[in-house]
Amino acid sequence: MSRFAILLGGDLVATPRLSRQLAGARVIAADSGMRHAAPLGLTPELWTGDFDSVEEGLRAFHADIPMEIFPPEKDQTDGEIAVEAALKRGARELVLVGAFGGERADHAYLHLAAAMRLAETGTSCLLTSGLQEGMPLMPGEARFDYEDGTPFSVLAFSDLAGLTLSGAKWPLENRFVPFGSSLTLSNEVRGGLTVGLTAGRAMLLARPASYYAL
Repeated sequence: MSRFAILLGGDLVATPRLSRQLAGARVIAADSGMRHAAPLGLTPELWTGDFDSVEEGLRAFHADIPMEIFPPEKDQTDGEIAVEAALKRGARELVLVGAFGGERADHAYLHLAAAMRLAETGTSCLLTSGLQEGMPLMPGEARFDYEDGTPFSVLAFSDLAGLTLSGAKWPLENRFVPFGSSLTLSNEVRGGLTVGLTAGRAMLLARPASYYAL
């Protein structure tokens, strides 16, 4: 199995859609991300990090999970350590669970940037809070399964060349979008979303939760 779920410390709402996305995945928990395991019905094969954000009760409840403990003063975040552990185990697909929100905006940004880097080296990534999803957009064309009415944005990490949006309330055709532009924010799926990109770095952010109720 080459698909891994990485449990991170951000916000999470369990939804049927998220359960389907996690079905059959191997699981690694990063530090306080372990708190998401029980609500999702998951048993991680590894719990890693410096454990500085882990309450004793959580640690006792999951005492049977193998742990790798790192010193707090280290050169990587707990999430990055967990991702590396998954890659060493053969991961080719990653679901970064709890990738948004939480107390650390810097960590949330890093999750977005790390997903872009991983996608560029051939590892597909889905970032999710259950209510919000993010997927790196690579040059080429990608189709998405969102219901009509799903709000979405394209978040640019650079200038974008040849951006095409079809199946959207506000479509674009082969458009240049400068870095920092708000042109690609707050759109809506209409008839099956397809995104094409010639060059640049971007992330699709969507909020499908209202169409996948608890």
